Amino acid sequence: MDAGGATMQGVSVVTTTWNERETIRELIGRVKTTLQCVQHEVIVIDDSSTDGTLQAAESLADIALAKPREGQTKGLLFGAKLAKFPTIITIDADLENPPELIATLVEKLGAYDVVVASRRKLPRFSEHWAAKTLGKIVGVSDFYSNFRAYRRETIVDADLLGGETFGGELLILAKKHGFRVGELMYDAPSRRCKPRIGGSLKANLRILVASLKCWFMYYS
Repeated sequence: MDAGGATMQGVSVVTTTWNERETIRELIGRVKTTLQCVQHEVIVIDDSSTDGTLQAAESLADIALAKPREGQTKGLLFGAKLAKFPTIITIDADLENPPELIATLVEKLGAYDVVVASRRKLPRFSEHWAAKTLGKIVGVSDFYSNFRAYRRETIVDADLLGGETFGGELLILAKKHGFRVGELMYDAPSRRCKPRIGGSLKANLRILVASLKCWFMYYS
């Protein structure tokens, strides 16, 4: 596993949590198993959970910090700025992103600056719309997948303007700055019953709003 030698220097894995106590221990364990032959760290940024997620993460993660609830995008960027290694992986905490794919993501990073693990089947119509519009601009088929590999310089200097865009703004910024964006296709496991983003109607509306923000930021 080598992305231009970056993995020899280490991999930082960043996740954000909000009431993820039931999955965070398994996620960290699987990440550590996957990266057991590589220098790595696991960074958990908790978005003010009320179920003890932070306490569950503290005993296993290398860094586990709580912050005011500001959403996934700011949490991922906050964690990325704490990363000490040149390769940064962002991953959801709900186990819908298989940590075992991290090695393949990092390998593909050898040819790109950002690699997105794109789901072959998107669950929401708003995500399909985003894929056909913003995804085509960026060059990926799953614009809102936050299972990504970044070269450190592509993310740590980002300055967010759009508020919560579910990671979309980070891709827009990478594209606007001329970074190479690639993707890895995978079959995602079933979504959990109560996703963090909300039920079907609420989730679609929030994604559509985020997409409009990203569209404006790209063309502004």
